[in-house]
Amino acid sequence: MPHYIQRGTVPHKRHTQFRKPDGGLYSEQLVSTEGFSDVYSLIYHNHPPTIVQAIDPPIDVAPKVTQYKNMQHRCYKGFSVAAEDDFLKSLKPMLVNNDCHIVLAAPRKSMTDYFYKNSSADEVIFIHEGTGTLKTVFGELTFSYGDYIVIPRGTIYQITFDTEANRLFIVESFSPVLYPKRYRNNFGQLLENSPFCERDIRTPQNMQTHDEKGDFLVYIKKENTLYPYHYTYHPFDAVGWDGCQYPYIFSIHDFEPITGRVHQPPPVHQTFEAHNFVICSFVPRKYDYHPLSIPAPYHHSNVDSDEVLYYVDGDFMSRKHVERGMITLHPIGIPHGPHPGTVEKSIGKEETRELAVIVDTFKPLWICEDALPTEDLNYFKSWME
Repeated sequence: MPHYIQRGTVPHKRHTQFRKPDGGLYSEQLVSTEGFSDVYSLIYHNHPPTIVQAIDPPIDVAPKVTQYKNMQHRCYKGFSVAAEDDFLKSLKPMLVNNDCHIVLAAPRKSMTDYFYKNSSADEVIFIHEGTGTLKTVFGELTFSYGDYIVIPRGTIYQITFDTEANRLFIVESFSPVLYPKRYRNNFGQLLENSPFCERDIRTPQNMQTHDEKGDFLVYIKKENTLYPYHYTYHPFDAVGWDGCQYPYIFSIHDFEPITGRVHQPPPVHQTFEAHNFVICSFVPRKYDYHPLSIPAPYHHSNVDSDEVLYYVDGDFMSRKHVERGMITLHPIGIPHGPHPGTVEKSIGKEETRELAVIVDTFKPLWICEDALPTEDLNYFKSWME
């Protein structure tokens, strides 16, 4: 979890009078998780965050699942997903289950005339291509290639992009996204043997108070439905906040790989955890240094997890053919492993320059309609000589 920070101006004591220069009271808002039992932040608004002037008809955005049962290795060419001007329309669910949704997006335009809030899921947005700024009541986060943007559920945000060439890999998590337990001590501090530390975490900066009245459209997503809310006051009207519930960024380029004398299993690459799935990062690293080591991974039988690999950049010693933005799905129940010839080819190699994001789910993933046009239908044959 993120650690305590403060931005702007807050009163000395929580839940006490905090007055504006004109004598009026600021509106205190508690943003809490698990009721009142887990991490939270306190936000101090110029106006109550409850003033709604209109609500438009809801919009169904449920993923269209075409296959609930899968027993075949799959491959999808992610960069074949068409770009869209609008951010929300650009979100294309590829693989989903009740724990998470894996989504691709290629938005061209910034969110300039509306805001967005996901009330059902934490979001992890991996930036494959593009630069820009995430704007929230907590402040701003500038992002670029390789950044994981972690946005807790209930956070209202806008994204501005610097160009129209943007490619995003997104995981919606219906449970909190956390640092792995084995990386944390009893106080939540990241351990000495963790592959990243607090210095690598970028927190919101440049907090700005927008004390503005008007018609501010916020699309609120809950249970696969968008609710268009029209608020009377700007969502980013706060003068200060403090706590542990806020968006942050961790760059895949700051992940320090764990290596050994022989091939290390994928858990050493773990970056985040949530209920029933994990997110890992394959990054450039030195290969194994045992004199008889085989750098290529051994064959693996998935007996209790689906494995999703999103190829970002570089060469993969275990694959014959890799494209940027490609997604492979290796389902529960059948083995997968290196392609023919790649094991011998890997022997003697000293390092890899690969970059990839892995999502392992402990419940099967369902295949969505948006994934079908991008599929390489012959991928399951790619292990033939």
